[in-house]
Amino acid sequence: MLRWILSCFLAFSVLLTSCSSGSNVSASTSPTASNTPPTAITKVADATPTPISSPQDAQQASLAKYVQLKGTATVELKLKSGIVKIELDGNSAPVTAGNFVDLANRGVYNGLNFHRVVKDPTPFVAQGGDPLGNGTGNFVDPATNQARYIPLEILPEGSQQPIYSEILPPTQKPKLRHSKGAIAMARSQSPNSASCQFYIALDDIYFLDGSYAVFGYVTEGMELVDKIQVGDRIESITVTKGTENIKQPT
Repeated sequence: MLRWILSCFLAFSVLLTSCSSGSNVSASTSPTASNTPPTAITKVADATPTPISSPQDAQQASLAKYVQLKGTATVELKLKSGIVKIELDGNSAPVTAGNFVDLANRGVYNGLNFHRVVKDPTPFVAQGGDPLGNGTGNFVDPATNQARYIPLEILPEGSQQPIYSEILPPTQKPKLRHSKGAIAMARSQSPNSASCQFYIALDDIYFLDGSYAVFGYVTEGMELVDKIQVGDRIESITVTKGTENIKQPT
């Protein structure tokens, strides 16, 4: 039991520090953490009262700037050893899954490596998707020349809408859990610092539930994921099904 607790603590520490918000690809400022949903800004007309937006409307407006996956999609992760198929759940994590498919369609992941693979003392994660290849890089949007970050997005079990920018309390479980084969976004200590780095769970690592955004699961080729070593390259990530569910920013 002591060995398990120690391994969980060490593994969590590795993941938490894997994506430094202070080391960006561009000269953009570091992401700022936010523990409350964004509020609406209403413009007051001369004599006509302006309707007050509901919190739900305000939240949807704030999320409209992100690519979203409104449904499911299938992607193929091509490794030297073969093809890994992953089912993305945009119904439960539309912003997180949308960000991933957008990066895949841009070819951002092609040729990048798995810079961190933790298997000892127990299987943990295979992490990749860093443009710098060392765990400190983020995706820089060529349209803005700024690093792009997405908010922490977790759908609590039994809820209809995800919670954003907040870690779930221990008493609340997410719908998408960190079972073996789960794919999720790596981030720094700020909840809203995920960019492009992702990891695949090499075992059931439920102690991360509610703290990191799971957005899909490996459906074929998990035996290939288990064999990933540090430095192995992502030959390509291709969206093979569900492109019609991608919603571009408004």
